[in-house]
Amino acid sequence: MNIETLTHEKNIKLTTARKAILEILLESDKPLSYEDIKDQLSMDKATFYRNITKFEEEDIINSFESNDKKRYFEIQKIKHSHFICSVCSNIECIHEKLDFNLQGYQVDNIIIKGICPNCLK
Repeated sequence: MNIETLTHEKNIKLTTARKAILEILLESDKPLSYEDIKDQLSMDKATFYRNITKFEEEDIINSFESNDKKRYFEIQKIKHSHFICSVCSNIECIHEKLDFNLQGYQVDNIIIKGICPNCLK
């Protein structure tokens, strides 16, 4: 996925701050919180969240809240679900298709909470 093409398609001006955020999220194989990436960025928290809000409005990123009350972000490559461990709060992407239908609703994301294999040992 090319950042320049992605922002151009969404008609979003590619600033240094936006490019930095998108590069970090693209390189990650799991959702990240602000706390996970703040040391890699040279911007304040308000600038980060202002850009994140723009990315969410344009469907570039997906976000959700975890057990630790932090918001996690990831590039929206393909829609998928997440598993959050109730013990260690680890977040895993679930790429298996979950067949879940709710009459009259469009389901875009499913968050599954439970105990991961490591914590079950």
